[in-house]
Amino acid sequence: MKRLILICTALLLSVAAFSQKAVSDQDLEAAIWVMSKSYPEGFTFDINTLQHPKEGLYVSYKATQNHFSRKSLRDVIKHARAHQNVVGGWRDPETGHYYFDSNRRFPEDSLAAALAFARENGQRTVYDAKRDINVKSNYEHKDIRIIYDCDMGSSTDDLFALMMLYRYMDMNRCTLLGVIVDRMDRANADAVDVMNNYYGYPDIPIGLEKKGVKDPRIFIPYHNMAYARSTDAEPLFKRTVGDSGDYMDGYKLYRKLLANQPDSSVTIASVGFVTCLARLLESGADEFSPLSGVELVRRKVKNIYLMGGVFGDSFEHDYNFTAAIDFSLKFFELLPKEIDIVFSPGEVGDPLYYSAEDIIADMNWTDSHPIKWIYKFLKEDKFQKMWDPLAVINAVEGDDIFYKLSPRGWVSLTPTGETIFREDPNGNARYQYPGPKGWSDFVLKYIRLMSVQH
Repeated sequence: MKRLILICTALLLSVAAFSQKAVSDQDLEAAIWVMSKSYPEGFTFDINTLQHPKEGLYVSYKATQNHFSRKSLRDVIKHARAHQNVVGGWRDPETGHYYFDSNRRFPEDSLAAALAFARENGQRTVYDAKRDINVKSNYEHKDIRIIYDCDMGSSTDDLFALMMLYRYMDMNRCTLLGVIVDRMDRANADAVDVMNNYYGYPDIPIGLEKKGVKDPRIFIPYHNMAYARSTDAEPLFKRTVGDSGDYMDGYKLYRKLLANQPDSSVTIASVGFVTCLARLLESGADEFSPLSGVELVRRKVKNIYLMGGVFGDSFEHDYNFTAAIDFSLKFFELLPKEIDIVFSPGEVGDPLYYSAEDIIADMNWTDSHPIKWIYKFLKEDKFQKMWDPLAVINAVEGDDIFYKLSPRGWVSLTPTGETIFREDPNGNARYQYPGPKGWSDFVLKYIRLMSVQH
C-alpha cells in the first residue's frame, strides 16, 4: 500500500512538472494529503518546485498551527502561497494527529535567526534540510556562566568546543566568562586570542598555565596558527593581546573570575588537563578574594562538565588525568564533594569523526578561517574525533537533551590514572553513556551545523 501511495504521489507531481503548468490548490491538497500517509515521520515540501528542499533551515509559522485535517490543509497551502511556498507535515505521537503547516525558509548559516523565529512562533524545532536533523528550539533560557578550560594546541577538538561556545553565545544561551589554557606555551593562548577575535568576542579574558605539565604529547602541531601570514607577510588573523602583551596565570584568572560571580553560578567546562584547577584548589587568599581556593570553588562553582574518565568494565588509564597525574590526584582530593560533576568518557566521542575534507567543505564560506587554515596547511589527519565538544554541549544543553547519564555515584582516581566509579544516590558524579544507534551521526551533524554559521 505504501509503495502504491508513493507511486501515485510521484505521478501526480511529475505530470504537473512536465506540463509546466501551475499546480492548482486542489491538486496540491490531494497530493500533500497522500504524502502525509507516505511520510509518517514528517516531510518538508516546496510547492513551487514540487520537490523536497535539499538545503536551508525551516520553521513553521504560528499562523498555521493546529491544522490537522484535509479541509484545514487548504488554509495552509493558501498561507504558503502568500509567503515562502513551503509546506511541512509531521505526526504528533501523543495525539496521533498529522499536522500541516506553512514554513519559513532561512539560509543554513542563519541558525540563530531561525531559532529566534521558532521561539517567537512557539515552535519546538528548526529543521535542517541538508543534514536532515531537527534542532531543538524551545529550550529554556538559563543564566549559564561558563569558564572553558582546555589544553589548546594539540588535538583540534578543543577548537571546535570553543567554536560551539561562541555560537551558543550568538544565540544568547550562555556567557563565556573566560578561557583557561592548561597547556603551557603562550602560542596556545595566542591561538585562543585568534579565535576570540575571529568569532567577535575579542575581550574574553585568557589565562595560561605556567607551571603545569612539561612537554606533553602533541597530536596535531597547530600552535603556530596564531602567527600565520599571507603571501605579503601580513598577519592573517587578528589578536587582541598581541606579541607584547602577557597572559595571567591560569589559576589566578580562575580566582579573579570566580570572585566576581554570584554564589553557585559558574559552570566549568574542562576538556584538557586539570592543572589549573588543581592549582586553584591549592591556592590561598589573594588580591581577588580572601577565600582559599577550595572555599572559593565551593561558594561560586555550580557544576563541572569534564572530558575524561574511563568507566564500565574497562580499567584503562585516562590520558588527560595520567599526563598530569600529580595535579589530577590533587584535583580529586580537594574538589568539594558538593560540586556536581559530569564526566564525558572518551568512548562517547570515539564515533564522532570529523574529517579534514568535511571541515574544509563546511567552512567554504571563507578563505580565511583559523581552523580551516590548520586543515589546509597541516597534512596530519588524525585525532579529529569530537571528544571535547561533548562536554560543552552537555554544559549548555543540559543533562536530558543529548545524553543518557549514569546513576549518581562517586569517582576516585588511582595513582596510575584509572577512574573508579562507585554508585551511590548521594554521590556528586555521573558520566555520559555512549548514545544509541544514530546518535553519534546526529551530534556530529549538529556540530557541523555550527561550523557553517558566520
